[in-house]
Amino acid sequence: MSPEASELYQEACSLEYQHEYNGAIEKLKDAIKISPEDSILLTKLAGLYTELNDYDNAVDIYLKAIEIKPNDAFIYISLGSIYETQNKYKEALAAYENALRIFPEYKYNYLNLANVQYQTKDYKSAIENYKLFLDTYSQHWEARKSLANSYLSAGNPEKAVEEFQNLYINNNENFDDYANFGIALFKTANYEKAQEILEKAIEKDDTNTTAKVCLAMTYQNLEKNDLALAQFNAVLKDENGLNSIRYDYANLLADMGNNAKAIEEYKKYLTSYPEDGNAYRNLGIVYKREKDYKNAIENYKKALSKSSNDINTKKDLAECYHLQKDYKNAIVFYDEILKQDAEDIETKTNKAIALHALGQYQDAITLYEEILDKKDSEMVQSNLTDAIVSQSTKDLEAKNYKNAIDGYVKAISRGTKDSYAYYGLAKAYQATGVNDKATEYYEKAIALDPDKTEYSKDFAKFISDINKQQEPENTNGGEISSVTIDIPVSEVSKPAEDNSYIENIEKNKKLISEGDKNYKEKKYDEAIANYKEALLLKPSDEVTLLKIGNLYRSKKDDAKAIEFYKKSIFVKPEYADGWFNLGIVHADQKNIVQSKKCFEKTIEINPKYAYAYYALARANEAEKDNASAIKNYENFIKYSTDEAANKDVQSRIKSLKK
Repeated sequence: MSPEASELYQEACSLEYQHEYNGAIEKLKDAIKISPEDSILLTKLAGLYTELNDYDNAVDIYLKAIEIKPNDAFIYISLGSIYETQNKYKEALAAYENALRIFPEYKYNYLNLANVQYQTKDYKSAIENYKLFLDTYSQHWEARKSLANSYLSAGNPEKAVEEFQNLYINNNENFDDYANFGIALFKTANYEKAQEILEKAIEKDDTNTTAKVCLAMTYQNLEKNDLALAQFNAVLKDENGLNSIRYDYANLLADMGNNAKAIEEYKKYLTSYPEDGNAYRNLGIVYKREKDYKNAIENYKKALSKSSNDINTKKDLAECYHLQKDYKNAIVFYDEILKQDAEDIETKTNKAIALHALGQYQDAITLYEEILDKKDSEMVQSNLTDAIVSQSTKDLEAKNYKNAIDGYVKAISRGTKDSYAYYGLAKAYQATGVNDKATEYYEKAIALDPDKTEYSKDFAKFISDINKQQEPENTNGGEISSVTIDIPVSEVSKPAEDNSYIENIEKNKKLISEGDKNYKEKKYDEAIANYKEALLLKPSDEVTLLKIGNLYRSKKDDAKAIEFYKKSIFVKPEYADGWFNLGIVHADQKNIVQSKKCFEKTIEINPKYAYAYYALARANEAEKDNASAIKNYENFIKYSTDEAANKDVQSRIKSLKK
């Protein structure tokens, strides 16, 4: 710089100090005429233009300075700052990157880069550069705040919470970004803390709609439904056109049981977001809850049109058809579900029930049996037996007597209590001429259901026909006189003492008595043989089934014990002793979950079953659930008459309360 130019430069600096920028600019222009290649004069002039917000002239001068001094990083930084102010982020980024290439040691430039990248939504790069800057300037709170917001915008709320928490603890007096901190906490499901921070955010700025919406949903997730409802109402009052939140608002209303209002809000939401399949699905759920299956089906179908593989929507749709007794359409969707998940037991069960309802008994039987191969179920066992009876009746009507007999026998062996199975079997045996079997099963059908006059009438006619066939020939050549045998219903209900039914009862009692004697003498195998023989005569005897289970348990054969305990509750689902003993075996096997279910079922059947409470309390103790254990022990004492046991339990309660 020449002496003349230097003097003008000094005069310009003096004028700048006095804020006389225009005069300073003129001095610098004169100096540049004298020393046009001096980058200091140019950068000073560009800086003065920047002070006057004359960015176009400032940029032109900085570019001339770069031509003279292309390796001056700070000229690029100044140029980038102007571009950034003008929202010309592409140009700003290029300027800062040039500065970084020339002078990578200048750490503040990483902050410049990060700020521009944040504005251009290149959050990944922004995060990297904020971190590089903070490696040197760790206490730069604005940069740390920007890093937190970059994490939040990048979809990493966990890291955002970490950074906001650092700011909140270490710079509490200056902390002001409650809204984004609360939003990050909400997104990480830290609802308790989110509530605290979001409430502060709204207290400081009640115009932040996003924070208010997040607070409403935070209350909702905390099941503070009244607060959530009030918050949603406040937001929608201020922002009536804010349809984006009506989905969550409708969900809240549905959860609170306000179905009519929920339906209204889902519909409003869908006017703005007609492609949201979840909204149609939830609307369908509400309609289903209202038992408006027509509208439920319509909305489930719309949901499927948006997401054709949504298995849960297909399940809901199938259920609606099923509830409408439109079994054919239900089966269509059950089949679609099973294509996606061939092992879905619940869907297989529902399909089997639908087939059963349509009278497709054989298909239902096949499916019921397939289900039971995978998982035992009292309901499926019962349905299978019913389907076998129905298919056998169909075979009987079609005169397929062999199939009918096989089916009825199978149903009876499964312990059916349907008297029609015995009646149908009697009819099938009658049709095939097996009269002794026909007689036996007519008698059993009548004994099971003496009020069914149809059984008595058909049995009477059957006996009459047999007697007619056995009448002697009329040797006089005249007509055979008609012999009518009339068996009153009362006599059929109480057969004569010498018939086979009474004999079987007496034989059953004798076998059980022998079994009891062998049981007491610990002749377990002989007792089991006695009881099993007795069951051939009375297969639905839950007490005898329980005794066999007890014997196998005494023999340490848990698998067999479980089998017979399950049979006892199958023939009598409300058999409390069966459920209790089944629970004991599960407990012995350390299967706490199953044992608890059995004891809870026992108590459901008989709320005064003292030892079920005791056993349940022991299971609670095994799970370290002392509160529940104490409650169940107290119930044991309430219903138990065993003083010694009560004292022991009182001691256990005292120990658990320490």
